[in-house]
Amino acid sequence: MAANNRRMSGKKGAQVGSGGQRRRGLEGKGPTPPAEMRKGHKKNRVANVKAKQAARRPVARGRGGKGTSEMVVGRNPVVEALREGVPASMLYVQQFIDNDERVREALQLAGERGGIHLMEAPRPELDRMTNGLNHQGLVLQVPPYEYAHPEDLAAAAYDEGQDPLIVALDGVTDPRNLGAVVRSTSAFGGHGVVVPERRAAGMTAGAWKTSAGAAARTPVARASNLTRALEAYKKAGLVVVGLAADGEVEVGDLEALGGPVVIVVGSEGKGLSRLVGETCDFRVRIPMPGGAESLNAGVAAGVVLYEAARRRA
Repeated sequence: MAANNRRMSGKKGAQVGSGGQRRRGLEGKGPTPPAEMRKGHKKNRVANVKAKQAARRPVARGRGGKGTSEMVVGRNPVVEALREGVPASMLYVQQFIDNDERVREALQLAGERGGIHLMEAPRPELDRMTNGLNHQGLVLQVPPYEYAHPEDLAAAAYDEGQDPLIVALDGVTDPRNLGAVVRSTSAFGGHGVVVPERRAAGMTAGAWKTSAGAAARTPVARASNLTRALEAYKKAGLVVVGLAADGEVEVGDLEALGGPVVIVVGSEGKGLSRLVGETCDFRVRIPMPGGAESLNAGVAAGVVLYEAARRRA
């Protein structure tokens, strides 16, 4: 009866005969994972539903439109993207993942940033999401970039009482070049970068990383037709200056860089397209005593932006 009374007692603690095994079973489990990663938890179910909805949601378009969502795949790329402040909405972590230093750092960075949902997923699901890429158990979802409209860049400059200083890219397809141009534009006081909607680099995770955080301060606008966007800038009082190896004016001699201006940079191989070149008010060249045939877009834009900033100082 005594044993029976003990079993039916309302006291907390191990039951008779457990030998404290239940208490010891709770030791060594580590910190409790976030609610979003605990299977069966309400927040885990909500995160799962949001992830599926985000994957199926059509791309919305405002005045400048949105880009498409992107996946950063692999432990090192995910950690680097989080370190560089690349915008992210979801961090997928493989179930039963080998918890090494990079995984721990990714979880820590995502937690410190806030606004990034954590979701645990089985390996087959991550394989499907990444089309079989070597994700190493970590996948970071980058939301669509919110592009501005080209007119917004000039309007924002005028609202601040400044002459617009804008860079437009014609045929630049490497996101790293776009990121470098955004970084230079920010460094020299520019008001934004314009890219074409088609056949051009967009604001991907690679562009964000190369911009070294400048993409958070300098808007990127997207034009459905770059030639028409440049013509609209001319009507608004901006001078359109195109960079060309055979330009008629040297960059150091162009006084127009001290006023409202759009600097157009073409691709490293082909330069400016015909229609864009015909739209430019001036075609300028960068003197290169060393004999190089051309500069990449990021370097060329930086040289001209420096000259524009010097004239405005």
